[in-house]
Amino acid sequence: MGQAEDGKPKNYVCYRAEYPLKIDGIANERSWINTEWTTDFVDILGSRGVTPRFNTRVKMLWDNDYLYVYATVSEPHIWANLTKRDDVIFQDNDFEVFIDPDGDTHQYIEFEINAYNAIWDLKLTKPYRDGGLALNSFDYTGIKTAVSIHGTLNNPVDTDQSWSIEIAFPLKSFIDSTSALPPLVGDQWRINFSRVEWKTIIENGRYVKQKDPKTGKNLAEDNWVWSPQGKVDMHSPDTWGTVQFSQHAAGKGITTFIHHPDQEVKDELRIVYYAQRTYLAKYNHFAQTLNELKEATPVTYKWKYTPNLIRTPQGYECTAIESTLGKVCHINQTGRVWSSK
Repeated sequence: MGQAEDGKPKNYVCYRAEYPLKIDGIANERSWINTEWTTDFVDILGSRGVTPRFNTRVKMLWDNDYLYVYATVSEPHIWANLTKRDDVIFQDNDFEVFIDPDGDTHQYIEFEINAYNAIWDLKLTKPYRDGGLALNSFDYTGIKTAVSIHGTLNNPVDTDQSWSIEIAFPLKSFIDSTSALPPLVGDQWRINFSRVEWKTIIENGRYVKQKDPKTGKNLAEDNWVWSPQGKVDMHSPDTWGTVQFSQHAAGKGITTFIHHPDQEVKDELRIVYYAQRTYLAKYNHFAQTLNELKEATPVTYKWKYTPNLIRTPQGYECTAIESTLGKVCHINQTGRVWSSK
């Protein structure tokens, strides 16, 4: 579901669960059985990366209280070391979820889980590139998680098959990030999934990360994702996938994914945002006009919409009008993007 051309965010229709789901790491309820998988994970770089060695894919459901995520992670050697909440879980092989309900790239959620069912949940005020802060004090109150292992944990003697993750994210945890809870039918959230996979060897009966013989440092981890980022950085919410909420219960109807017309306008405004970042690095201030920006950056612009760049005390704001719905789309120097009437 949601196959997109490389470099473009993926999409997925999220159907309703008929009944509250038992969170046990086993997707045997009828709603899960009737739910489609996402496309298989790819390298975080997209087509420029290497095809993942092991398969990963996800399903999603929702009801009035939870957003449900189920993932299967193929893995011939399942291991984990970290056991405490808010440990830096990606130091183990892990599965990660990133959620930005209103799609403005600010106040988004990061979640990580390992094969021990240890979790790290945090909120980002905005992307690190824009000076964002990671709020480790954030907790999903009432979150439910479970891991099911198809093999044995931390046993290098045998060959394992996979581990499965089931998560129920309480919708009330997103109160600061969206105006509609539960989501309205047709609402779209920006979401992405990531898998960190370390290269390991077996030493003295335990798994050890492989090291670069020249530097003595751990080899870089693999990063496999649902919607490709184009760079090794999950903190670019504008390249995450888009999840649309359906009114139908899984298996009880079909909802077609709709590309919201204002998204194309927002994508065009992001051209201004990224060009302004380049301009700022070169001149130590933002461009005041589009012509000034165009002359100083190597990008050729053929605007479909008519952007309007204005100077503000904080930096700048750029707007463009989406005529179908009469919305005005905005972006500013922090990268925040939003729509207004």
